Amino acid sequence: MKYGFTLPQGDARTAAALAREAEIAGWDGFFVWEPVWGIDPWVSLAAAAMVTQHIRLGTMVTPVSRRRPWKLASETATLDHLSGGRVILSVGLGAIDTGFAAFGEETDRRQRAQLLDEGLAIVTGLWQGQPFRFNGTHYQVQPTEFMPPPPPVQQPRIPIWVVGAWPRPRSMQRALRWDGILPAIMTPEGGFVPPTPADVQAIAAYAAAHRPGDATPLEIVLEGETPGDDPGRAASIITPLAAAGMTWWIETMWSMPPLEEVRRRIRQGPPRPG
Repeated sequence: MKYGFTLPQGDARTAAALAREAEIAGWDGFFVWEPVWGIDPWVSLAAAAMVTQHIRLGTMVTPVSRRRPWKLASETATLDHLSGGRVILSVGLGAIDTGFAAFGEETDRRQRAQLLDEGLAIVTGLWQGQPFRFNGTHYQVQPTEFMPPPPPVQQPRIPIWVVGAWPRPRSMQRALRWDGILPAIMTPEGGFVPPTPADVQAIAAYAAAHRPGDATPLEIVLEGETPGDDPGRAASIITPLAAAGMTWWIETMWSMPPLEEVRRRIRQGPPRPG
């Protein structure tokens, strides 16, 4: 089991300071969210990389549909070199109520799914180097020899975690092509509920049955909030999920508390049972 922390708010200087605190406190990963318009996550993560040594760094999450894939490939590979190979790229369709329509971004779910698939194909293709060619519905890329950057430090690629709607087969198939899944548990009515240990166990079994036999183990990544001042209560949340197959727990504080409260929770450390 590994444990990450998502910074709910704060500028790049704050991200750097709290990433350093998170590393000292024993967290395994430090993540920032990616707004349509706001604090740039990649600048924040670059600042964090400069003051840390081993904690993993990433977004939670990047909506690929509104990113130029070649720009995203450049940012992630550059940060991977800066950090010495510590980047995780978490992706999804994104929450359209965060400003998609206000800035003219694509809001249709099917179109965003297509852009996500094509975008990931381009990002990973460019990571592998030139010559690279892609002909899709939304993007066309031709080989170029103009100052190609080096590939990422991490090989065969930077780990990619994908939001997967369980039990939607198409969404699950997308997530299982990559390195980790951020499960979104859908109800028959189309809503979402927190994952239970039974959900995690079912997802792990589905992944075992549908991923190639030579594939690396799939990370099952859940997020939520645990009380840093009540280890027993925290263990009661984490232990059943870990036993069911969860491999990463990402501590989140989406209620946007004051930064001093965020700092206190970081210093309390991850909710490791026992």
